[in-house]
Amino acid sequence: MKLSQFPIYVIDAFTKELFKGNQAAVVPLDSWLSESVMQSIASENNLSETAFFVRNDAGVYEIRWFSPLKEIDFCGHATLASAYVIFNHLGEKGTLKFWAKAVNTIEVNERENGLIEMSFPNRAPERVTEVPEALKSGLSIKPIEFYKNQQAYFAVYEDEDDVKNVVPDLEKLKMLAPLDVVVTAPSSEYDFVSRYFWPANGGVEDPVTGSIHAGLAPFWAKRLGQDNLVALQASARTGVLYCRVSEERIFISGACKEYLQGCISITH
Repeated sequence: MKLSQFPIYVIDAFTKELFKGNQAAVVPLDSWLSESVMQSIASENNLSETAFFVRNDAGVYEIRWFSPLKEIDFCGHATLASAYVIFNHLGEKGTLKFWAKAVNTIEVNERENGLIEMSFPNRAPERVTEVPEALKSGLSIKPIEFYKNQQAYFAVYEDEDDVKNVVPDLEKLKMLAPLDVVVTAPSSEYDFVSRYFWPANGGVEDPVTGSIHAGLAPFWAKRLGQDNLVALQASARTGVLYCRVSEERIFISGACKEYLQGCISITH
């Protein structure tokens, strides 16, 4: 039997306050662990995501994300948390490059006021003409329209209070797999608000979802006629995202707060 140890960090992403935003575990690796071991670590952590990364010979950080249930194609907040760890614990500065199969290269830079900016592909949603019954009946408040992209259905409301008060029927929303559901509306204090439900892929409600803002930001940029937006994800923990929209890329910025630094010990 062999004992292996790996560093682990738990970072609150998209917040400057501890116990807000979305928690991500970050596990830097010298080489990949087996998929089953990484999934077991993520399940043991029981956070929205655990990110694992390996720096390749070209200096690019190959990254993979796991929820407690499965590997995830694209995760923003755990990428933000990983960049924070690299900048603050691994001594790298300047532009970071992450690579993941589903989204290719994600460039990350440090910005002013403690913000870290990530460059995502533009994943603007398209209008849904045939709405699944599970989606129509899976939300306690009826939306005014529906859209979708590669990741989720978008349920659009006129009033941000509807977003904050809507109750999901998780068993019905689970029938929409592999897609999740984001509910969203314009906001008085921010440019727009959202909440994200993902019973088929990770849990009940994700506290802050960076990846879905690659779709939300271009949607609201077009609707509101502006390319720079500030968004609130109105979960119980809440999180603030700063969005900048271009034709091909969506730039999402946020702050991080470190909660924990430790060590994983595995006998195998």
